[in-house]
Amino acid sequence: MALNEVLMIVAIILAPVIAVQVQKWLEIFREERGRRLRIFKTLMATRAANVSPEHVQALNMIDLEFQGKRYKSVTDAWKTYLDHLASFPKDSEEAIQQQWVDKRIDRLTTLLMEMGKCLGYEFDEVHVKKGVYAPEAHGQLENENMLIRRGLLRLLYGDSALKMDLESIPVSQDEASEQKAIRKALLNVLIGEKAISIRGDLKRDN
Repeated sequence: MALNEVLMIVAIILAPVIAVQVQKWLEIFREERGRRLRIFKTLMATRAANVSPEHVQALNMIDLEFQGKRYKSVTDAWKTYLDHLASFPKDSEEAIQQQWVDKRIDRLTTLLMEMGKCLGYEFDEVHVKKGVYAPEAHGQLENENMLIRRGLLRLLYGDSALKMDLESIPVSQDEASEQKAIRKALLNVLIGEKAISIRGDLKRDN
């Protein structure tokens, strides 16, 4: 049997096996790319709502799905962004906090652009920063929710107290006069201007 005939027989036998293996590789590639695309699209869609659960979850999936030398620029940008997120100046002035916010937006933009390049997308930096629809009401609601959470935490940790205006509690005129008379009588007894009368006709129990 000639060599080419042997090779032909081997090819016929191995062709189905190779085809199945190639199909598996293609499926794995598509699944991995699909997961990376979902992360990227989620971050793009929620880049104006950086504290939303979807946005945070997508960020935390970057290390898992963007592995290898091919995605090193993505993981480097993510590490830089993560380091910045952990450096919020809590006790600083509003101007300093705004500078932190501006830098956060810049670094998130860099991360998104690096992810886009690796996935075959090309975006303008200005478009990534500004080309997002964020209703003012949503931003206001997010800020209010954040203030409420901070206020509750301060209250629970004992850093602040509830302010109560007792004078504004409605009290009837009769009750107010009665309480005033009781306070006056007690004060007179305490300072010795009035004695407490004791009844002398009480009978002892036998």
